[in-house]
Amino acid sequence: MDINSLFNLQGKTAVVTGGSRGIGEMITAAFLANGVKTYITARKAPALIDKASELTDKFGGECIAVPCDLSTNGGIHEFVSELQSKETSLDILINNAGAAWAEPLMEYSESGWDKVMDLNVKSLFFLTQQLTPMLAKNASFENPSKVVNIGSIDGINTAAFESFAYSASKAAVHHLTKVLAARLIKEKIVVNAIAPGPFPSNMLGAAVAHDYSIIAANNPSQRVGTAEDIGGLTVFLCSRAGNYTVGETITCDGGLVARAGHNLSNS
Repeated sequence: MDINSLFNLQGKTAVVTGGSRGIGEMITAAFLANGVKTYITARKAPALIDKASELTDKFGGECIAVPCDLSTNGGIHEFVSELQSKETSLDILINNAGAAWAEPLMEYSESGWDKVMDLNVKSLFFLTQQLTPMLAKNASFENPSKVVNIGSIDGINTAAFESFAYSASKAAVHHLTKVLAARLIKEKIVVNAIAPGPFPSNMLGAAVAHDYSIIAANNPSQRVGTAEDIGGLTVFLCSRAGNYTVGETITCDGGLVARAGHNLSNS
């Protein structure tokens, strides 16, 4: 029951998709600070490599950049092949890579819809599918591997913006989490999801001109999220402390979903 044992991640190996910025960067920082060898992915190679170096310098440990485009099955195959050339097993998968698209209802484009659904839902499923053998290799019921899918409170509440595909995709992530959890527990892999509220990010920042003051004022906690908030919850789910929590979607939003009638949400 010692806290250092309950939350210990030392020596584990993780993948964080979209790990070079926003929530993905925050989770990566939490892993590195706690001894997790972490592979991060993104499409833009120079920025990804620079971020891996920056995070390694700041938090120690090993942060390895693997540039790839996970929005296509070809990109997923390339990433999995690269990972398999470096590792024989995997302990943690954080499905964080995502896209958003907002347009008025009557102008909402098929290309925008497909971009969001392909990356947020389809790629999450197929990456998890292809990494299942690596996740299962060393897993046991006493020490299961972990998958954490990053959803959004926009998949629970009604979003303030006309981001129809984004809200639908995140609701799909939450339900897919339950379906995958029911299947993968048989492989000693525990699957859960986190539904973040507002955190500083390029995605949310673009919608509010990087001024989070109004969003903070409308949050019961009177602020937006921090790296400690999302990092701490992820560490819990990926450690011994989270082994018996299976198939859940946990909000991390300062109380927005709990507050009845609230609809000013985006992450």
